Amino acid sequence: MKPIALQTLADFADGTLHHGDGTRLVTQVTTDSRKVGHGEVFVALVGDRFDAHDFIPQVMAAGAAAVVVSRRDSAWPTSGCAVIEVKDTLLALQDMARGYRAWHQPMIIGLTGSNGKTSTKDLTALIMGLRVQTRATFGNLNNHIGVPLTLLSLGEGDECGVVEMGMNHPGELKVLADIALPDAAIVTNVGLAHIEYMGSRDAIGWEKATVPANVHAEGVVVLNANDPYTPLISRHCQATVFTAGTGAGDVHAFDLRASGEGTRFKLDFAGEIVETFLPIMGDHMVGNAALAACMGWAHGIAPTDIAAAFSSAKLTGGRMETKLVQGILFIDDSYNANPDSMRAGLGTLAALNSAGQKIAVLGRMGELGPHAVAEHQGVGQFAAGLGLTALFTVGEEAAQISSAAQSAGLATTLNFPTHEACAAHLKQMLQPGDAVLLKGSRSAGMEKILPHFQTV
Repeated sequence: MKPIALQTLADFADGTLHHGDGTRLVTQVTTDSRKVGHGEVFVALVGDRFDAHDFIPQVMAAGAAAVVVSRRDSAWPTSGCAVIEVKDTLLALQDMARGYRAWHQPMIIGLTGSNGKTSTKDLTALIMGLRVQTRATFGNLNNHIGVPLTLLSLGEGDECGVVEMGMNHPGELKVLADIALPDAAIVTNVGLAHIEYMGSRDAIGWEKATVPANVHAEGVVVLNANDPYTPLISRHCQATVFTAGTGAGDVHAFDLRASGEGTRFKLDFAGEIVETFLPIMGDHMVGNAALAACMGWAHGIAPTDIAAAFSSAKLTGGRMETKLVQGILFIDDSYNANPDSMRAGLGTLAALNSAGQKIAVLGRMGELGPHAVAEHQGVGQFAAGLGLTALFTVGEEAAQISSAAQSAGLATTLNFPTHEACAAHLKQMLQPGDAVLLKGSRSAGMEKILPHFQTV
């Protein structure tokens, strides 16, 4: 963060500064007591199973400039480390971020959607970085804690922040939008992720609309031209709305040519067409790139520069990440999964121009609630029609995928109780030239398959 006085942060948090110099400048706010460095500000969050106030002595000993707390202890040292006392440390963190965002005044691009948020965030930061110094959400720190920390990380010279915003319960995105106050927004799509808590896809669409609806009239919103909820979301925007996608939109990709190295395609910017290469597999990734390209184009970046930048694109790990191990192409898309992203990953595997075996190795999908059985079965039925060599699953819940695929006509399907058992079976059948998709929700841990091959 830009150097800012402790008293200013305390004022943002509506807190009282004790035992410290309010004029002292700080440049870092953290909530991780294990990583506190000299001169940093530590916010002591309280959860259902932890209370970071318990670690205040260690944080002070590590050289923290200040701690933000909701209670004080007479046993704590009264010199060397300031104490900012607030009513609620989580609200204080959010208020500090809101105040800092207004004080710093960067351009904020809020990014949400059911699928592809982190990938689109990475691509948007790459493109916006061509125009101004840009910082983006680290990894997928996109919740009520991660968004404030992202905003507070914006440093000297950062003119643009690409802030990923996630949710799994109603009303969460309004909280994040009120903190970040976005000047622009991207909605990747409206799918079935988190339907367990949201109840319906319509409710998810309404929640996603919160972010673009909170962009001011002089701002820019980019929506997915291929998503059926885009007309609804657009009607609730006061900002200028652009659309982007595959085969449709103000900016759209067409003539897609996939390979094991990525996808070549043409990007049409309202009539100006440029040849583009994205070194990331999957037609859905091309759609994400179109959204990022449209945001850059709306801010005056030339189409030729956008296309050139995509050729060096890299994504946060575990997202359509290709790894050649012992001559076998592993597509590591293990970071997370829902029904829509499962179908996208399976489609990418099936479309590979490869003479080898094509094998999907899948885990469970979380947060589907009463829809879980039907959605797991639906993925299996979808996979059966793709011409894959085999489909393997790990875990009891994922067995619904493989059994449905078998019932739909896919001959080679098996379910394994553990990653180790699945990896052992794969070792017996895989050969150089084969391709394997690894995908499942975060809780499924499908990346655990890979080390069994990389260590041989």
